[in-house]
Amino acid sequence: MKASLQLKIGQSLTMTPQLQQAIRLLQLSSVELQAEVQDALESNMMLEADEGQNSSEDNPGKNEETKLKKETEEKSDQVTEMNQDTLPDELPVDSGWEDVFDNTGSYSKASSVGSYDGFENQDSKEKTLREHLEWQLNLTPTSDTDKVIAMTIIDSLDDDGYLTESVEDILAAIDDNDLEEAEVGVEEVEAVLRMIQSMDPIGVASRDIKECLTLQLNQCDIDVHRLEEAKKLVNNYLDLLAGHDYNQLMRKMKLDKGELTEVVNLIQSMNPRPGNQVSEARTEYVVPDVYVKKVKGVWKVELNTDSIPNLKINSTYANMIRRADNSDDNNSLKSHLQEARWFIKSLRSRSETLLRVTTCIVERQRAFLDYGEEAMKPLVLHDVAETLGMHESTISRVTTRKYMHTPRGIFELKYFFSSHVSTSYGGACSSTAIRALIKKLVSAETPDKPLSDSKIAAILEEQGINVARRTVAKYREAMAIPPSNERKRLA
Repeated sequence: MKASLQLKIGQSLTMTPQLQQAIRLLQLSSVELQAEVQDALESNMMLEADEGQNSSEDNPGKNEETKLKKETEEKSDQVTEMNQDTLPDELPVDSGWEDVFDNTGSYSKASSVGSYDGFENQDSKEKTLREHLEWQLNLTPTSDTDKVIAMTIIDSLDDDGYLTESVEDILAAIDDNDLEEAEVGVEEVEAVLRMIQSMDPIGVASRDIKECLTLQLNQCDIDVHRLEEAKKLVNNYLDLLAGHDYNQLMRKMKLDKGELTEVVNLIQSMNPRPGNQVSEARTEYVVPDVYVKKVKGVWKVELNTDSIPNLKINSTYANMIRRADNSDDNNSLKSHLQEARWFIKSLRSRSETLLRVTTCIVERQRAFLDYGEEAMKPLVLHDVAETLGMHESTISRVTTRKYMHTPRGIFELKYFFSSHVSTSYGGACSSTAIRALIKKLVSAETPDKPLSDSKIAAILEEQGINVARRTVAKYREAMAIPPSNERKRLA
């Protein structure tokens, strides 16, 4: 078979560099877009920031945006205070202690360790648990050998402050070359471990929840009410507390309901995750892409002009271009000018698309803005794409990591999309609304007689929402709400 060349004529779809750039800008978040614009300004001489476009005179909606921000921030603070008494939203489904512990640590004397004072006034997010313990270790008079052992132990702690390795494994991990002494025994490792456990936060370097709580209870003042009973419960009946078997606890500890409540309240004041007190996850701040406000009874959408940099062509460099000049310098200027125009056009296209999509979402979800989650309507990407004449992939890019600032809070655009469940009236109810109803029912249930999934499904059916028990269980687990047997608690 001989090699040969063949010519074929055909049609195919190709993605131009301009289209690739527009798609890439469309899927960037506001923070990423600002970084992208800054890179473009630094790399392309033809681009410059048009700061005049963001002035109050050129942007009549600016003052209203500022007013909206203040009003919504005040409302958000009120909503945050109200939500402190409701069920948690972002806890792991398999957590068995979240509804047992309060994490307040009101009886703990962790802040009195050594000469360290005012720990909670410090920005704990800027210091990791490892750094915090190492700092205390450097202030503690110890031998070089003990410091090596201590750092090995500290390196074996997880984010919650628990020791993930056994003493034997820690002993094996110690590098003898770092030690002045030839041998280190288990007893010395145990002694150093106890030293670290006395550091702030109290309960750190514990091997299990029982040891963690015991360490914290041991630091309480001896006159703390029900302290001895709390120690007894933690040492002997912690599994019953985790299972909310209060009747058995009252029999085992020979306490009445009121006395047991006092003991449980004391244990709840301890922190089962002491490491989180220091090494909290760094907060990620979001910049709203659009603002939604109600004007004369109509919901209006405005772009956040602060998050969308305004650019223009640098007239000084543009005027240097000569049409008949084919030199390398002139061709470079032409190329930069064309790229600058493409970039500005892509930015404008992004803003227009974002405004159209968010306006469509607001029109579909007016009931949510007026009445809350329970009024959320079913909405999928196809609905918006069909309304606007766009592809679903475009809607997906626009709604990813883009945020809407509303009087009810700041939401990612994807939050407004949800599947639906049929109702007995021939309509549809969104899964978001059903979750809100389930959460409302659980929040209002009797503590000693929590609602089962079957009962919740029956109540929803009475309201015309046809949802199976297993669907209720799925939604409940997604919201990190424990099952009814785990929610049962002392009244």
